[in-house]
Amino acid sequence: MGNDPLFLNKVAGAILSAGLLAMMVGFISGKIYHPKPLEKAAFAIGGDGAAPAATQAAAAPAGPQPIGPMLANASVDNGLKVAKKCVSCHTFEKGGKNKIGPNLWDVVGKEKAATDGFRYSSKLRGMEGSWGFEELSQFLYSPRGYARGTSMSFAGIKKDADRANLIAYLRSLSDNPKPLP
Repeated sequence: MGNDPLFLNKVAGAILSAGLLAMMVGFISGKIYHPKPLEKAAFAIGGDGAAPAATQAAAAPAGPQPIGPMLANASVDNGLKVAKKCVSCHTFEKGGKNKIGPNLWDVVGKEKAATDGFRYSSKLRGMEGSWGFEELSQFLYSPRGYARGTSMSFAGIKKDADRANLIAYLRSLSDNPKPLP
């Protein structure tokens, strides 16, 4: 080590080469092998294989809580903060341009897939009705769960209070805000 001025470079090169080799092996094996998940457990531990009702209920996704009661205490200012997650894809001002997503001015109560000049996914174009408070809450909770096949890649807002605040903010973006439920 004392006589070779490139010793540390050689050690670093060996470590990087080993890491690169491991990464490439993982990548190639992922392309070759495609494991299929089991439809049910291979064997049951105790009992008849059925999970207790309490375990099944705990495993089921809760989904969004009804948003109506939460809107009474929702904060438009806090909703504006939550909406900052959306500005990379949406605009909020009256007459604003569509971006990757449609302009959201006056969206509460608006017919679904009705923003002029925006090309919605076929799933949203096929949905009837308007964006009421509950519909917005369900969509914002899980866009792909509410409208399977939507091109919106946002994962959703799981916190009920954040969704209520965002919907209160969206409600305020109107010349004539819709009455609260």
